[in-house]
Amino acid sequence: IALAATTRPGDEVILDRQCHIFNYEVAAGPLISGLQFNALDGESGIITADDIAPHIRHTDIHCPVTRLIAIENTHNRAGGKIFPLEEMKAVKALAERYGLKVHLDGARLANALAATGISFKDYAACADTVNLCFSKGLGAPIGSIMISDNETVLRARKVRKMLGGGMRQAGILAAAANYALDVNLPKLKLDHDHAARIGRVISSIDGLELAGPVETNIIIFRLDEKAFPIDRFLSSLAASNILAIPFGPSLVRMVTHLDIVAADIKVVEETLRRMTPQ
Repeated sequence: IALAATTRPGDEVILDRQCHIFNYEVAAGPLISGLQFNALDGESGIITADDIAPHIRHTDIHCPVTRLIAIENTHNRAGGKIFPLEEMKAVKALAERYGLKVHLDGARLANALAATGISFKDYAACADTVNLCFSKGLGAPIGSIMISDNETVLRARKVRKMLGGGMRQAGILAAAANYALDVNLPKLKLDHDHAARIGRVISSIDGLELAGPVETNIIIFRLDEKAFPIDRFLSSLAASNILAIPFGPSLVRMVTHLDIVAADIKVVEETLRRMTPQ
């Protein structure tokens, strides 16, 4: 919806190749909004202003016009990576220099806030449209919002209606989202502490290797499949009621959240330490 409200068919969007929009939205941008994605290979999900600048297209009749830059914070496939605020500011300054829009996929933005202390306001100042999800770390049963200026929000509401996304009697869902912001937002730091504990155990086991630093509540790690075949490894976890998912060749993803308590983390730690290579 945010992309459709800020672009025209035939425009190009610059984004990171590993981002959610590129990987998990069934090509909605190209199919529904007629957009072309220019996917760059960022470093751990971060595309910098220097990365983006050479790929901005202008008025060549043969080429699509670059209209939008999309960034993700925190970055799912990069293991909950936090997009540095100063780099976000640089991307926004670049966009303004060329008359482009910036979309912040902030589905997990609350986790970035909890980890850094940087406010929603400061993060949102780096974008023209922002998405925030209430049903991930914040724990509401359902609900996401798109935030922008009044004119863009009015266009977005028409797009939502066009896509069949109108919702009546939604106040109870909004109440749950408000509760999540008031009550659950302060709890996110505990999720991060739990994830860090799991990360430390993984780092201590031969045959397991973190794919990147554990910055928030996502842990992605690589298996030496000769020692730990992934199917056997996940089955062993499941036998202790620990659910994780494969996340690519030899990769496993774990996520902590508000339903996970310290006693659960202790079970995960003990189970991982009991794992024996094949």
